[in-house]
This record gives sequence, structure tokens and C-alpha cells, in this order.
Amino acid sequence: MNVLRRVFVLSSLAVTTVTIAAVAGLTLGGAQSRVAASQAPVSDASHAAIVAEVKRELAKEMGLVPVALMRDRRQSFVELYTSDSNGKTHYGTAGYLGQGYFITVKHAVVALTSEDPAIKSVRVVYQGVEVPAKVVDTGDAKTEVDRGDWAILKSKDLDLPALRVDTQFAFEFAEPIFRLGNDYSRGIILSSGYVGQRTDNGLVTCLIDGHPGTSGGGVLNRQGDLVGIPIGRLDGDYRFAFLLPLRTEMLRKVPALQSS
Repeated sequence: MNVLRRVFVLSSLAVTTVTIAAVAGLTLGGAQSRVAASQAPVSDASHAAIVAEVKRELAKEMGLVPVALMRDRRQSFVELYTSDSNGKTHYGTAGYLGQGYFITVKHAVVALTSEDPAIKSVRVVYQGVEVPAKVVDTGDAKTEVDRGDWAILKSKDLDLPALRVDTQFAFEFAEPIFRLGNDYSRGIILSSGYVGQRTDNGLVTCLIDGHPGTSGGGVLNRQGDLVGIPIGRLDGDYRFAFLLPLRTEMLRKVPALQSS
């Protein structure tokens, strides 16, 4: 037992000695570095560049996005309202593509089946006023939560910032994304989440708020580009959302984006 104790004590002393030496080395190295740094002062421009680079790396690793960017993109989304043949009003979201063109979901502006009441009017809200819009193109969806559940609207030209679009976004697992939508018809609200899985029918899953009214809103990447639209959710679950990735064919009737 005494021999074991002596071995344990000697081992502990050895580890402590190595640790002290390492700390001393680091301290000496740090002191030498500080002396060298004081002899070679960094310019204000270089210091600012270093700080900016550190911020970019932190944002990238943590999946962050500048708040100012999302506030700017909020201006590109509007509340959408429609009235059907039964006199009922429905609400959703639309994203502005420029020159009076908007993107939204088909099921919000077109009756998907002969059993659904016909949509009689479509309006977007601009500066508190409802502006008439018409449907100029749609996908081939016959049901909700379908890769063809998209539509392009046209109103008069409005003074809104047009969204940048990215039809090549990879939707890689765990990639941070941001959603803007007209939640519960209470105005445009921001939500965030992470890419989940691709489905067999060309959609993407995500745990992100999918409240009523968010369909047709925008899914943005960290650069603030429009990469998709939210089109539905899992029954009974407002967090399990289905997203429709943006495709070139969806922009075929938007003059400024036909080559995007």
C-alpha cells in the first residue's frame, strides 16, 4: 500500500510539474507576443478588418444573420387576402419579385378542385391599402403540400424592394433558414429554423412556425436570398412545416427573372 501511495504521489508531482511548465511557457510566449505586438502597432483599418472577420466566422458557425438584413427583407413581403364564391375571406402571404409581380401558393389564390369554392378576388396589402392582383401563372398542384403548389400574381407596380432569388440553394441538412409570413393575419412575422429532410415529392421538411397565413411567404437563406416558400404543415402540428424550394420554372412569367 505504501509503495502504491508513493507511486501515486510521484505521478501527481510529475503531472503538476509538466502543467506548471506548460503554463509558464504559455505565459512567457504570451508576454513575448504582447511585446512584439506593442512594437508593431496595428492600424485602425487592420483592427477593424480583424474584428469584421471574427464576426463573420462566428455568424457562420452559429448560423446567425444580421438583424438589419431581416428587417430589410421584411419590406418585400405583403399580406395576401382573397374572397371566394361563398363570400368567405382567406389570408396568406406573398413575396415581391419586382415590377408588380409576387410569388405565393396556388391553394391561396386558385380553387384546386371543382368542389372548392371559386376564388373571386385577390388583393395584396400595400401601405395599409388593399391593391387588386390577378393570377398570371401557377403550378400543376391539385392538392395542397405539393411541388406544384405555387402561383405568380401581378398587381400594379409598387414601391417595394424586390427580393433576390436563388434557385440553386442546396437545402443541406441543418442549414439555417428564415421564414417571413402573415401569421394568423397579424402582419409579417419572422421565424427561424433548420433544414430537415427532402421528401420524395420534392419538398423539404423543417421545424419552423407554420401558422395559418404563412403559406406563400418567404424562405430565406443567410444571405437574405429567396430560396423557397412555405406551403403547408403536418396535420395537428404548427412546427413541422413543408417548404417548396424555388425552381426556375416558377419564374417563367416574371420578366426580370426569366434568366435567373
